[in-house]
Amino acid sequence: MNRNTDSGIELHHLDAPNAGRRNLLKLTGAGVAAFGAASFLKTPNAKAQNMSQEWDKVFPKSEKVDHQKVTFRNRYGITLAGDLYLPKDRANDRLPAIVVSGPFGAVKEQSSGLYAQTMAERGFVTLAFDPSYTGESGGEPRNVASPDINTEDFMAGVDYLGLHASVDRERIGVIGICGWGGMALNAVAADKRVKAVVASTMYDMTRVMSKGYNDSVALEQRTQTLERLSRQRWEDAANGAPAYQPPYNDLHGGEAQFLVDYHDYYRTPRGYHPRAVNSGNAWTQTTPLSFMNMPLLTYIKEISPRPVLLVHGEKADSRYFSETAYAAAAEPKELVIIPGASHVDLYDRPDLIPFDKLASFFGQHLAA
Repeated sequence: MNRNTDSGIELHHLDAPNAGRRNLLKLTGAGVAAFGAASFLKTPNAKAQNMSQEWDKVFPKSEKVDHQKVTFRNRYGITLAGDLYLPKDRANDRLPAIVVSGPFGAVKEQSSGLYAQTMAERGFVTLAFDPSYTGESGGEPRNVASPDINTEDFMAGVDYLGLHASVDRERIGVIGICGWGGMALNAVAADKRVKAVVASTMYDMTRVMSKGYNDSVALEQRTQTLERLSRQRWEDAANGAPAYQPPYNDLHGGEAQFLVDYHDYYRTPRGYHPRAVNSGNAWTQTTPLSFMNMPLLTYIKEISPRPVLLVHGEKADSRYFSETAYAAAAEPKELVIIPGASHVDLYDRPDLIPFDKLASFFGQHLAA
């Protein structure tokens, strides 16, 4: 194990995953239990809200960057809403750029915006976006996710940046946070325009939905879940609108610590945003269906020879996702473990998020 002290943060670089250090809570039930028990709640099939022109982020606005609200379309014709951050001292140079999204169930006003703004302070043009069907982006019904469409969303962000006058299109990278870490790796495996990728505090959403935490779901449980979700489709079709899961990140007592951590971010002033799925809203009941048969990381080796950087908290319940992704990826690759950090710590704590490391990584691999 090597150590690096970028920015005063002690970074542990692991050359191989250490499964023996995992100490995760093993949840019962199907993987989709992470998304709430079955419910027949319905929410309005609302359109995406008009884009807010005020600063409604959960982090302070930087005086070192210029900020613009932008829109762009993905390959499926869905209009995505984004926040573009540009260094104020950019002159007329074409700069390296980074597409950012996540966490799963969050909006660009939360963690992805913080990452994007901070990286723009360090000289990159950055784009944080709301994935399809969420936040200010288009798509109906609202609050549904898809491993295919959300992978495409990252590629559409690359389309947008590659056409921007301030961007050198041959120097584009990607950052995916939490569940969008897995999406980012999948997108970059296919999109050869991207030169480097970071997955921070990642989840593989296809794995957790199909196999549960720690791969604890048996075939019988998986089959029962698929039976229930399949029949829910008839209910949705008959009603002309999808049923939604219970509101996310409510606490009722006795929850595991990582669920308490999610509540502390999404449901308190620390990170609450009314447009976020995780801030008391919910995904559709049938959202897990497409995830359960579509493993995201099948082609992770094909990111090589482009570099992969995986960043995770030592204490995170989700750490095993980065460890197994690291084991599956081809060189060049790096796994950085942040001592003492939880999963949610890497959403918004600049004292723990290794921004110096991210800047040096992209500075090296997006160099002219």
